[in-house]
Amino acid sequence: MYTLVYSINEEKSPETVYVNLTNACTNSCIFCLREQKDDVCGSNMWHDDKYTLEDIIEQFNKFVPTPKQVVFCGYGEPFLKKDMMKAFAQYLRKNHPEIRIRVNTNGHANAIYKTNVAEEFKGLIDSASISLNSSNAEQYNEICNPKIENAYEEVKKFIKACTNAGIEVTASVVTGFDKEHEIDVQKCKEIAESLGAKFRDREFITNGY
Repeated sequence: MYTLVYSINEEKSPETVYVNLTNACTNSCIFCLREQKDDVCGSNMWHDDKYTLEDIIEQFNKFVPTPKQVVFCGYGEPFLKKDMMKAFAQYLRKNHPEIRIRVNTNGHANAIYKTNVAEEFKGLIDSASISLNSSNAEQYNEICNPKIENAYEEVKKFIKACTNAGIEVTASVVTGFDKEHEIDVQKCKEIAESLGAKFRDREFITNGY
């Protein structure tokens, strides 16, 4: 059975669960764990996107009691399944309004859809963790290998669009994955804060979760 909803700990009733909407992505980051392993805590992350909203709900309901937080995050970019993400977020808002909803994203959504996706999700998601990953476009391209043009600028624009929509944003970088790509963490923090976001330096975990 493909994994759509999973947790990253061994507890039978975790407070946070994650939704693995797709394996497609507009980045191919050199530190991405999907290049090294197929699973997260024993849950196989690979699937073919052939599922329904009911399949997500069924897997979500296996977690009892109801988790306190749902995070759209897996082996792909969640916004590439924007309509499915919206549908499940609407289901959660209707049936479990107490749950906090977050999305972990590469920040390409507005560039992909040529519209303000952040406004579409206003009130549906509480927070977003957006991968800034560098203090400049050249290094970003080396690290993330984006498939869209002007990706770094688009990420910064999306961070701003989310903060403007009232979504709590944390811009993140991954450090410690190799010695060739030293990231100017302080500069990244300044960029994040200038866009109205919080900042997080995520230390690379060699084998992931």
